Amino acid sequence: MNRPYIFCHMMTSLDGKIMGDYMGILEGEQAGNVFYDIAFGKNSYYKHQGWLSGRVTTDDNFTFYEKPDLDEHALPVPEGDFVVKLDKAMYYVSVDPSGKLGWKSNTITYVDTTAHVLEILTEQASNAYKAFLRKLGISYIIAGKNSLDYTLAMEKLKTLFGIETLMLGGGGVLNWSLIQAGMCDEISIVIAAAADGSMDTPSLFSAKGNFAPAKAVGFLLENVEVKDGGSVWLRYKVK
Repeated sequence: MNRPYIFCHMMTSLDGKIMGDYMGILEGEQAGNVFYDIAFGKNSYYKHQGWLSGRVTTDDNFTFYEKPDLDEHALPVPEGDFVVKLDKAMYYVSVDPSGKLGWKSNTITYVDTTAHVLEILTEQASNAYKAFLRKLGISYIIAGKNSLDYTLAMEKLKTLFGIETLMLGGGGVLNWSLIQAGMCDEISIVIAAAADGSMDTPSLFSAKGNFAPAKAVGFLLENVEVKDGGSVWLRYKVK
């Protein structure tokens, strides 16, 4: 398999929402701690070298909708990928096809985990944006011309950066698109003993046209564990 092993690790409410006010009550906070410990704790279950999110998830949590500081007169950058060599690094991989995220640093911190930023771009990203990433020391790969080529992107993550296991923690569309593309091997869900009834918050999986079609998929249950605060940890293999 010339790509990383990919597991989708998410926390949801009882009604399948991946964001919302339920996260702020005790049961939501307890489930959040369980979620973190499974993937990032000192005795984490998963041993991965990076995690993958989409542009909106990244803006919501790390770049906060800041605009990139672009130099429209930047000298042309070399063609192809930009790889910053790092030893045994944890990577935060962001899908940003046209280059819109306003990074301030080449690392992010999530609780007590620090990761190096790695961008997945298409050929739609401008020279100015690629020069901006290079100035910050942010690695990027080019995967696709007008739309994202997931197969090529995953191959490059493995061959250029040594990512053997990748956590998928995107929004519902990104999660569903990788499942539909046959590139998600495992589903890990921490269900909080909480809900808030919101109609406006995103769910675990979301279809979006041809990008992530509404086509039914079956899953094979691997394990169930009751965790703190009445939360439940479910693991499925994707059929």
